[in-house]
Amino acid sequence: MRNWSGIHTSEDARNIAKRRLPWMVFDYFDGAAGAGHGDLLNQQAIRDMRLQTRVLVDVEKRNIGKSILGIDAKVPFGISPMGMCNLACPGADLMLARYAAKYNIPHGASTAASTSLERIGKEANGHAWFQLYFGGNQEVSDSLLDRAEAAGYETLIFTVDVPEVGRRPRELRHGFKMPFKIGPRQFIDFALHPHWSISSLIAGAPTLANFDNNGAFDRTASRAGVNWDFLDRIRQRWKGKLVVKGVLHEGDAKQLVAHGVDAIQVSSHGGRQLESVAEPIHALARIRTALGDDFPLIYDSGLRTGEDICKAYAMGADFVMLGRPLLFAMAAGGEKGLHQLCDVLSQEVSIALAQMGLNDISQVDSSVLL
Repeated sequence: MRNWSGIHTSEDARNIAKRRLPWMVFDYFDGAAGAGHGDLLNQQAIRDMRLQTRVLVDVEKRNIGKSILGIDAKVPFGISPMGMCNLACPGADLMLARYAAKYNIPHGASTAASTSLERIGKEANGHAWFQLYFGGNQEVSDSLLDRAEAAGYETLIFTVDVPEVGRRPRELRHGFKMPFKIGPRQFIDFALHPHWSISSLIAGAPTLANFDNNGAFDRTASRAGVNWDFLDRIRQRWKGKLVVKGVLHEGDAKQLVAHGVDAIQVSSHGGRQLESVAEPIHALARIRTALGDDFPLIYDSGLRTGEDICKAYAMGADFVMLGRPLLFAMAAGGEKGLHQLCDVLSQEVSIALAQMGLNDISQVDSSVLL
């Protein structure tokens, strides 16, 4: 691959992706609400945490695998739901699904995926979790749940932090829409990124694959009417495990437990919804304190290194999910890039364990934080 020099950090993947992707696509992946300050603050909050090192501990044998909702994952991270992954490179959804199958990790298959939920589920070999956005049409949502059940999905992720879609100026400046609306500006953008444009043209332009007509799902639609009664309806209808994603308030977390959810995903949607949102890494600690030690908490948002992953576990996560870094890795190097970055992150977690004098990632708790 031209100019391929390998991925050694998440930032390497981002930098290569920035060169290769059209501006419109890169800013869709990388952008956040407002000026992106809230997203950066959370990344900085994680970076500023200090880990306590120990010496002369036998750490020759180390385990980085974690368990969540009956899954014994071989690596300490899963794949957060992400829409339109095939914009990173053709076949990206299935690259993620194959990685999930190989390493026994959960893969969030988005309502807005660019590959059908059935195909993702088959490729993931039972490791895919279906993620539901309510798009304003109850009949469409019911149909998606029926399809997920028929396809063998056992876990549902219900995303609740999008009552209105946050304003992301970087997207708006480029006129990002699905399906694409090609004007002079977009034509020039694509022409200046021929590798992406030609490969996407050969594979076929990504679409919202879970819908016969792209207009059946509007990612910008209001979901302001979704309430606790709607959650109860989902809980009664879905017989498998239910994860609610997008929670940052301990009061909401307590109420979710009372409504019978199986796990909570603490997340700021990668900072894409509200620029002034509280740092989710600190919300994780508050929610863990509020719920006690036993209730399953999943965390995403702002994780870029193996040390970041350890810090999330120290703050109370039972499992973590990754998003943007995986997209950038595939944009940078396809399936090879995905595996290379995931190997880097796994190695970084293992090295961090050794430095902290720990043999198992399950030993990581608040005592490792200074």
